[in-house]
Amino acid sequence: MRVGAPREVKDNEFRVALTPAGVYELVQRGHLVMVERGAGVGAGLSDGDYRTAGAAIVEGPDEIYSGADLVVKVKEPQPQERARLRPGQILFAYLHLAADRAQALELMRSGAICIAYETVTSPFGGLPLLAPMSEIAGRLAPQAGARCLEKSMGGRGVLLSGAPGVPPAEVVILGAGMVGTQAAMIALGMGASVIVADRGAEPLRRLSARFGNAARTIFSTPTAIAELVRRADLVIGAALVPGAAAPKLISRGMLAGMKPGAVIVDVAIDQGGCCETSRPTTHSDPAYVVDGVIHYCVTNMPGAVPRTSTFALASATLPFVLALADNGLGAVRDDPHLAAGLTVARGEIVNASVAAALGLPFAPAQKIAKS
Repeated sequence: MRVGAPREVKDNEFRVALTPAGVYELVQRGHLVMVERGAGVGAGLSDGDYRTAGAAIVEGPDEIYSGADLVVKVKEPQPQERARLRPGQILFAYLHLAADRAQALELMRSGAICIAYETVTSPFGGLPLLAPMSEIAGRLAPQAGARCLEKSMGGRGVLLSGAPGVPPAEVVILGAGMVGTQAAMIALGMGASVIVADRGAEPLRRLSARFGNAARTIFSTPTAIAELVRRADLVIGAALVPGAAAPKLISRGMLAGMKPGAVIVDVAIDQGGCCETSRPTTHSDPAYVVDGVIHYCVTNMPGAVPRTSTFALASATLPFVLALADNGLGAVRDDPHLAAGLTVARGEIVNASVAAALGLPFAPAQKIAKS
């Protein structure tokens, strides 16, 4: 199969979908791998590294999209990339369609087979291709929040750790899953006072077992959240419904009760965000203010650390990339966990959660995979 890895074009996105080690494995299996010139530079991977591994270096995205049977990306295709997709071409990338109707409609019109990293499952449970980036985004969230709390960024001028005689910042994390757990670990390490809210007793038990009394936990209700955000210096939105839009846990009305200069880091923004006033931002312009509260809503937070993120992501995706290269759509038919990532195919939405979130017709994935 002809496999293509284009250079990412999303704002300040320096990750790349394939490492030279992954290219080498594909080439050893008899596949042709095309990598766009400069695709790995932001992650410290040169064109020479890819050539040595056996890749063909191509000059631009047109050669990738016109020549590849399988396009492997990191972030969702941008409008100019969606216009290049072909009917029957397989796209393997993060998509996050539940909050992006325009992208969903364009992918449907393309006729491509679109498989989303974020809904691929594991026989051991969980979302193995979302997990590494959730870990990194969770670890970055307290760092981003700490920067936004600085006075020069418009924040309250609060140090997460406090100082001798001065109490630490109050950090509230909404969600005790992968993002929330990693955010709690870093926030605690930075010396903050941390409380985590979740609707599930089991996630709270796991978090409590890991951190003991260092991180307080509370069952999430609208009343509890309203009180928590009122007291918070930093709120980290970490709630996830796989494949679906994120629940709106913070209403516009709650902002009025928050401290002036408090910060919301909405890690769930890829799925629409946990806050009613959240909207996507970029690394170039990461934050904005509503009712005196700073909102940090960057949709590709792990792109800030592209070398770490590239190796973490590529290691997780490679087994699935190899399966798709070896067997094409047969890999989807043979593996129910990969099939769980099938989202758009031949003009149809084949993920029920995405279809419901966007109010679009749903087609069973089994029908598409077998056709």
